[in-house]
Amino acid sequence: MHEYSIAYDIYTTARRAALENKANLVKRVHVDVGEITLVNPEQVEFLFSAISEDDPLFRGAALVCRAVKPRTRCTCGYEGDEIFVCPGCGALPEVVQGREIVVTSLEIDVDGA
Repeated sequence: MHEYSIAYDIYTTARRAALENKANLVKRVHVDVGEITLVNPEQVEFLFSAISEDDPLFRGAALVCRAVKPRTRCTCGYEGDEIFVCPGCGALPEVVQGREIVVTSLEIDVDGA
């Protein structure tokens, strides 16, 4: 179950960023999840909640996943969403977007804010 390790990595990344920014509370963690990662965002959200539930910094925090569509490009000049065969020349296009899992932002409370 690689979703657990992904959820844990998201939690540790968010926790480190929250502490660096002197957060009192993390409200939301926004994550981009590429559609061709073969990751189930609902499982990641559930596991993130389970991992972070005992951490007071994450009391009530939500993980918000945004699906990222694949984008490819080929040496022939094609750019689009075909990931297996370039419609222009028949070659294998390079995937430039859609394989990532990235924490993009945090919504936090900070003392005095």
